[in-house]
Amino acid sequence: MHRVLGDRKAILILVGPALLVYTLIMLVPMLWSLGYAFTKGNAINGFTGNGLANFERLFTDDAVHEALWFTLKYAAVVTAGQVVAGYLLALLYVFFLKKASALVRTLVFFPVILPTVAVGLLFKQMFQVAPQNGPVNALLEAVGLGSVDWFSDGGNAFWVLILMDVWRSMGFYAVLLFAGLVDIPDEVLESARLDGASGLRLIRHIVLPLSLPVLMSSLIFSINGTLKVFDSVVALTNGGPGNDTTPLTLYMFQTSFTYSDYGYGSAIALLLTVLSLVVSLVVFRVSRRDLTKG
Repeated sequence: MHRVLGDRKAILILVGPALLVYTLIMLVPMLWSLGYAFTKGNAINGFTGNGLANFERLFTDDAVHEALWFTLKYAAVVTAGQVVAGYLLALLYVFFLKKASALVRTLVFFPVILPTVAVGLLFKQMFQVAPQNGPVNALLEAVGLGSVDWFSDGGNAFWVLILMDVWRSMGFYAVLLFAGLVDIPDEVLESARLDGASGLRLIRHIVLPLSLPVLMSSLIFSINGTLKVFDSVVALTNGGPGNDTTPLTLYMFQTSFTYSDYGYGSAIALLLTVLSLVVSLVVFRVSRRDLTKG
């Protein structure tokens, strides 16, 4: 193995094809999009350079500000919901259900493999108010509360979207975090119990610090995915009512392909890329803190 890894030709043969595919599929489109950000026009009328005008427009466009605020708000709430729910489920699997957790893990993971459009239609039916009440409104009326038009108000639509995405993805994070928890040596846990640690103290001082690497990986994976949310919003609300649930990705799509403003759409895409990078760096920075102290 050492001889192979020390051979530059062998390294080129092993890594070269994957690096070439990654360059063609990821790096070239990114650089191409960056170039478009300094232009205006479209594929029909052609492109002309306009310097930094698209980036200046980002600071004065209220629609971008609203989409950015929604994106950050959505990412924070859904990331917290996904990781916390996944971690609680993982603790349930490891410390309570143990070997009997296989069936529960399978059932909780099942929504992950469902198409986003199918999940969106399911939640539309569950929360619909017309032409007939869905199960949620029927339950509200059964307990003496009135029906709610969930999708006519941005605040209500936001929480339905949050509920849908957390429900759909928590099984994935539960399995991911479960894999990290089962790697904690039984000897360490048993020693902690002999020293008097149990319940929340055991989790706070032993389990949480030892599972921190996989927890941080889950957090970064989640927040980068939620910052780039697109399909869930399109399937459930399509950005409505109005623009109340429009994230940066959907606004970028509408700008580029509905209004054919590729240059400004590319500038929005660059803003989203920088945002994802900055958030990831902040999470990495925070994760370096020693949770075993304090």
